[in-house]
Amino acid sequence: MSVTRAVVHSPDDGGLDDRVPFLARLESEDRSVLLALGRQLDFAARMVLIHQHEPSSHVLFLVHGWTKVTAAAANGYEALLALRGPGDIVGESAALTGRPRSATVTALEPVRAVAVEHERFKDFLGRSPAVSFALLGLTADRTRAADRRRLEFASMSVRERFAVLLLDLARTHGRRTEEGIELAVPLSKQELAGSVGASREMVQRLLRELRDKEAVVTGRRALLIRRPDVLRRIAAAAPPSSPSGD
Repeated sequence: MSVTRAVVHSPDDGGLDDRVPFLARLESEDRSVLLALGRQLDFAARMVLIHQHEPSSHVLFLVHGWTKVTAAAANGYEALLALRGPGDIVGESAALTGRPRSATVTALEPVRAVAVEHERFKDFLGRSPAVSFALLGLTADRTRAADRRRLEFASMSVRERFAVLLLDLARTHGRRTEEGIELAVPLSKQELAGSVGASREMVQRLLRELRDKEAVVTGRRALLIRRPDVLRRIAAAAPPSSPSGD
């Protein structure tokens, strides 16, 4: 049973990319021992694995299938924070801090996961320095990637940010068809809007503009990119971001 994805290296420093999942960072023996501590759970598409604000009792290791991580503000504004798939860990922040869940994790397709109780997970980390450092490295890589994206987005218009988002989704979760590149993840307009710091109405206007240019075709939680060159021209209009300080 494969639970890891290909290791990706960051082009700027030769280190691991934030997309490298947690289990792929571990030695095979550590990975096997860790997964043996838990119990297997299966989730149907659109089922919620983790609910935001709820108490936390376990971490989940994704074995098969993709999920989306979203967070909602008190006023109902919802943002897509990440997509997590095979080899990824979710729910670790609440496990380590003892705080309620900070986000909701929902299955985008049938998902198989291994649930490990908090105390077992923390005991294992205490006995396994290499695994602890791998988790620390993952957290640092994700934080660095989020900071880099915020820096890039700060210099872009909403139109440019939206084009970059669609190109990223096409690269990481696109399925090539005769008609174009179909996004394999069903995301709502509100989730797309939250990803680029825009309103749902603004995203609707941008999608209408792209449809008029015959760049995309949209349906209910479905999006087909017919002309990525149009998106690349929009994204290329953004000024280059300043280099990171680290």
